[in-house]
Amino acid sequence: MKDKIAVLQEKARKLRVDIIKTLHRSKSGHTGGSLSVIDMLTVLYYHKMRHDPANPKLPERDRLILSKGHAAPAQYVALADCGYFPKEDLQMLRQLGSHLQGHPDSKGTPGIEVCTGSLGQGLSMAVGMALALALDKSSSRVYAVLGDGELQEGQIWEAAMSAAHYRLDNLCILVDANGLQIDGEVARVMNVEPIADKFRAFGSNVLEIDGHDLGAIMSALDEAETCKGRPTVVVARTVKGKGVSFFENKASYHGVTPSDEELPKALQCLGDTCD
Repeated sequence: MKDKIAVLQEKARKLRVDIIKTLHRSKSGHTGGSLSVIDMLTVLYYHKMRHDPANPKLPERDRLILSKGHAAPAQYVALADCGYFPKEDLQMLRQLGSHLQGHPDSKGTPGIEVCTGSLGQGLSMAVGMALALALDKSSSRVYAVLGDGELQEGQIWEAAMSAAHYRLDNLCILVDANGLQIDGEVARVMNVEPIADKFRAFGSNVLEIDGHDLGAIMSALDEAETCKGRPTVVVARTVKGKGVSFFENKASYHGVTPSDEELPKALQCLGDTCD
């Protein structure tokens, strides 16, 4: 187990490097939320999910819905590293005509299940997928990754109610609770706490973890698979901008990319250097 965690930690570090370099090159995109969610995506893509880069539409695959679609750079670097498309494509992030748009596009990018980014809608799509898979008696699972600011959307709670009503134990919701959104602290803009108690009240099995503890993420996802008759929500407490000290816990880096001056310093924080 320790060896597996060490491997995943190194993978997450390298993916953070890829995020920083990709965002710096594009001069456009979301830094803070991409860095806060990458540990969860690392465990999902490299440990938990059943998926095949050579066959992105494998019927037996597990589905990942990045409802907080502005964190697309985190998903893109993972997909590229897994082999869904060449890593050189990362250089085209947010460029006109690129298949790597600012928010995930299922029509253009292999490995993307649905178009997301209009916050609040991804969970509804995940619920629909999970219900369809349950009706088909499929063993595939659905993972929906939400932001905590996104929980301000009423559609989230309608979807949560539906997931519990239909007893969708093949659905796991992960909340990237970094406490910040574009306008500042989530608690100040529109407080969503107590997140765990609210999801419990809506009928879900709820786990609370450190969202940067890869062992805790692995254990939570394993436990989610054993829960029967209701969906599981993993409330993962994270740090916006995690891994780069001068980005951490700063709402100002929600949608700001590393400058030329910040790039080498950010990479140094991650144990890397400029190419």
